[in-house]
Amino acid sequence: MDLYFKKSGSGKALIILHGLFGMGDNWVTLSRGYAAKGFEVFVPDLRNHGRSPHSEKFDYESMAQDLSDFISKNGLSKASIIGHSLGGKVSMYFAALFPDQLEKLIVVDIGTKYYPPHHQGVLAAIHAVRPQELAGRKEAEARLREALSEESTIQFLLKNLYWNDNEKLEWRFNIVSIEKNIEEVGKALPDDFYISAPTLFLAGERSGYIKPEDIPGIRKHFSNVDFAIIPDAGHWVHAENPEVFFKRSLEFLL
Repeated sequence: MDLYFKKSGSGKALIILHGLFGMGDNWVTLSRGYAAKGFEVFVPDLRNHGRSPHSEKFDYESMAQDLSDFISKNGLSKASIIGHSLGGKVSMYFAALFPDQLEKLIVVDIGTKYYPPHHQGVLAAIHAVRPQELAGRKEAEARLREALSEESTIQFLLKNLYWNDNEKLEWRFNIVSIEKNIEEVGKALPDDFYISAPTLFLAGERSGYIKPEDIPGIRKHFSNVDFAIIPDAGHWVHAENPEVFFKRSLEFLL
């Protein structure tokens, strides 16, 4: 699958993977920062997200294969990866299945454990919008506000709306495939997956995705791993405290 992506800078290859319902555009500012520090930064949209192709298949093995193919197609021998949430789990699968293509790995606010489905509220809000009925984005925003209270989530979802060729609003993500495979999103890393590449887990101080009791389970899979907490940040670590996130990630990558 040919993933849509944006590229900036030159130097060592760095690939940034977004989270569920996200897209590479969520990382524009930080990608420019890494490019200014001597990295060739690739920011793709994962399958069923952004401008990348849609597919009925939506699982970590397929997305890890997409990433491996992406590295090969762009003439890279190895790359460092930053993966947030869904992108973090994709990067773990990639690290285990294609170790020769990985330099360093930063996993952002996701662990190796199984996560029960917890996106029901967001999925319901997405369905409630019915964008093709609407005359403008303000109406979509109003419908999202009826279903959701968290401002960051509302604005995050609104970025996924675009005007299609029929001049109708449409979601960029493939909601049908994502919802059908939502159990896959919470899937745990297989017991026999072991990763030796240098790895840094970055967790938001106010996020509950990585808890102290999760650390031993992570260490079972990663033999060369470190952990850091980003203060004043929840699950959207890179957006809520970008300065500290950038500083800590850059220290690890350089």
